[in-house]
Amino acid sequence: MSDKDVLISMGFPTDRVDWALRATSNRGLQPAMDFILEHNDDPVPDPSAQASAPASSTSNPGEPMDEDDDDVAALRAAYGVAGASAAASGAVGADLEAKSIKCTECGKIFKNTSLANFHAEKSGHDQFEESTEEIKPLTEEEKKQKLAELREKMAEKRSKKSVEDAKEAKANEALRRKAGKDIGKAQEELKTKQILKDLEAKKREKEGDAKARAAIKAQIEADKRERLEKAAREKALREGTTLPSASSSSAAAAPTPAPQSAVSGRDFKETRLQIRLASGGQPYTTTLSSDATLREVAEFLAGQTLAFDVETVTFAQHFPRKQFTYADFGKTLRELGLTPSAVLIAS
Repeated sequence: MSDKDVLISMGFPTDRVDWALRATSNRGLQPAMDFILEHNDDPVPDPSAQASAPASSTSNPGEPMDEDDDDVAALRAAYGVAGASAAASGAVGADLEAKSIKCTECGKIFKNTSLANFHAEKSGHDQFEESTEEIKPLTEEEKKQKLAELREKMAEKRSKKSVEDAKEAKANEALRRKAGKDIGKAQEELKTKQILKDLEAKKREKEGDAKARAAIKAQIEADKRERLEKAAREKALREGTTLPSASSSSAAAAPTPAPQSAVSGRDFKETRLQIRLASGGQPYTTTLSSDATLREVAEFLAGQTLAFDVETVTFAQHFPRKQFTYADFGKTLRELGLTPSAVLIAS
């Protein structure tokens, strides 16, 4: 199995494997794997856009260069004069063949200058020399070991990346939940304000309807009284009799003075009333003219609550105990002895 097939079987993309093999000049499985790990996050360049660098030469024009000259020239180009001098000073004798390049700083040996360049880029070493040591190819067992090491490195790197991704996802989720909670709270506040606004509008509408119904009832009562008075006048005209005046009616209805007037000897123009409901609840307080009738008190109460009607409401007084009848609705508060103040029980 070729190096490319081994790398592809490990799960690396084909384009990234081709890139690693090109970059390492097909120097073997280990350099390709190291290159992939080193440039795992880099984008794969377009092969057609890569221009091959011209080979540098230090020999005279027209003279062929052997492999050792290429290595020295490459070292000179890569590491400058100091590197080239170190390589030249450490070159083996003319009768011995250089089979590798050795890093004098760490002692590692490399098959060619490309591998030496790759090592220099990773380690920062710049002192190399030619060596007669021969690099043996990796055995199947060594390849398997290298492959296991690579897989372990890849697994470790993926594990670290998964932990970082989990932390980032957790932070993003916390931000999302906080934003959602803030939005939900704002929506609840808007909803509560809208409910209160609707309740206030309904309350105003209900109060307006109650006042309108009370006004209509009062108008109906006034029309009813007017019709009764008109019918009474027409009847009197037909029978040839005269209607009693309001003053004479008041005098006839009240031959004796009111108890309050007898006691106090004062003529109160206004009467303050507190109307309590027999069913319980908030009492109603009003101030009327002492000449107002008990019917006007009933009309006031009907205007305050729809639970009572002018024609059906009855009034009573606890002290002194007294029950008012419908016939008393035409009498004034002064005539009924309710001035200057009184408490009535409505039922």
